[in-house]
Amino acid sequence: MPDRLGPGPAGPKRPALRLSAALISAALALGVTGCSRLPRGPGPGVEIGLASWYGQEFHGRPTSSREVFDMNDLTAAHKTLPFGTYLMVTNLENDRSAVVRINDRGPFVRGRTIDLSYAAARVLGMVGPGTARVRLETLSGFKAPADPGQLTVWIQVGAFSVQENAYAIKRRLDGSYRNVVVSRLKTDRGTYFRVRVRADQGEVESLAHRLAGEGFSVIIVRE
Repeated sequence: MPDRLGPGPAGPKRPALRLSAALISAALALGVTGCSRLPRGPGPGVEIGLASWYGQEFHGRPTSSREVFDMNDLTAAHKTLPFGTYLMVTNLENDRSAVVRINDRGPFVRGRTIDLSYAAARVLGMVGPGTARVRLETLSGFKAPADPGQLTVWIQVGAFSVQENAYAIKRRLDGSYRNVVVSRLKTDRGTYFRVRVRADQGEVESLAHRLAGEGFSVIIVRE
């Protein structure tokens, strides 16, 4: 694909998020800064670098893996990692994280390590700045989601490395929402506690918009 530059503050108008499109089996959004207590130094399977993002201009075009690029899916381009690799990408400036799948090659700009989709950049809080310093962690053994028609739908509102922070959000939501749970995701770097609300198929959009309106960085998850 052509070289891509992550747009900065003066870049193109930001596209609207299609909440129903970011469907991945273990996505993270760290909505509270300063909550992480995990080690930050690089280790095996870990890379520190500069991330950029791409969206509207390449939406609907084929990627290097021959998959059609969807800016609303949690995907990314990397120069060397095999297609299908899952990475947990953490914005080191605000501690927000997202799990992305590699399906493209790039970025072909000197000094940049990964090119994220618009959806991933939004979760990481880097759409406006255009770039961010990130930590990439390879999730070995991570499996792609099964047939979406057979999966449970969750709306994830946050993920934390401190268990108490996750349960504080759960208690806040319990008064207004049904089926609020805290689930664990273990990685080589530690354990994250994800706060999720289970949703019926017919209420996914309305529930996601309601939670987003309350200030949560929501991700629709099927697993």
